[in-house]
Amino acid sequence: MSTFDLESWLCMRRAEIDALLATRLAALPPADDPGRLVESMRYSLLAPGKRLRPLLVLAAAEAVGRDPDEPLRLAAAAVELVHCYSLVHDDLPAMDDDDFRRGQPTNHKVFGEATAILAGDALLTLAFQWLAVAGTAAATATGEPLVAQRTLRAIVALAKAAGMSGMVRGQARDLAETQQQSLHSVERLAAEKTGALFRAALEVGAALADASPAQMEALIRFGENYGIAFQHADDLADKEHVSTQAEARQRLQTLTQTALDALSTFDKRAEPLRALARHLAAG
Repeated sequence: MSTFDLESWLCMRRAEIDALLATRLAALPPADDPGRLVESMRYSLLAPGKRLRPLLVLAAAEAVGRDPDEPLRLAAAAVELVHCYSLVHDDLPAMDDDDFRRGQPTNHKVFGEATAILAGDALLTLAFQWLAVAGTAAATATGEPLVAQRTLRAIVALAKAAGMSGMVRGQARDLAETQQQSLHSVERLAAEKTGALFRAALEVGAALADASPAQMEALIRFGENYGIAFQHADDLADKEHVSTQAEARQRLQTLTQTALDALSTFDKRAEPLRALARHLAAG
């Protein structure tokens, strides 16, 4: 039985990500923040959250054998920016029309719809700036000639997850499919709207840590299964899709076990990923 202390690991890594987010997106005086744009970005980004997606970036890199450094943490933070942008836009009246997020009024309720849209746009574009900066910093620090190639792979993975093949496609499907869904339809939606960014988190961490092709394939497989399992767990907690809940509970166990099986060739450095999967399965 593993003796890995997941809570301590989460506390340490989450604190690193939170500090980086607060520092990198520093507050501006009102005169330098027209329309309260940065204030709006910080409002949503720094709200209490699990930081699960950036944590998966760091855990994937650790599984490959790389200790998280500042460039890697910046890349992980870029994934959180994309997640945060999606929440700000999903909460808008034209989308899911939510009033509360992470225990506080949603962004558009505080700053207005126009500023919320701009804040989401700014968070999304800033994510790719940070990811590119992370690659440049890593290349400067290490002098490795292939860092740029690995960074490009990470950028492509994140763009694909955020765009028409991933989260945006999933949101469009969610708006279009208003009737009770089969388990297959639920998982298809989950793979796009939620799972795509989980997969990207694993791929970003693996790419920047110079994972081998076999390691990359295994970590992507973990991310794909973990992402859909996460959505099942979230839906079960919220009592969504009542008619398919029994199947969803079974699928949650199957998917998390498949995710764990994907890590079979990794050593103890993959324990953060294993512990996250077990924690999800335990509910």
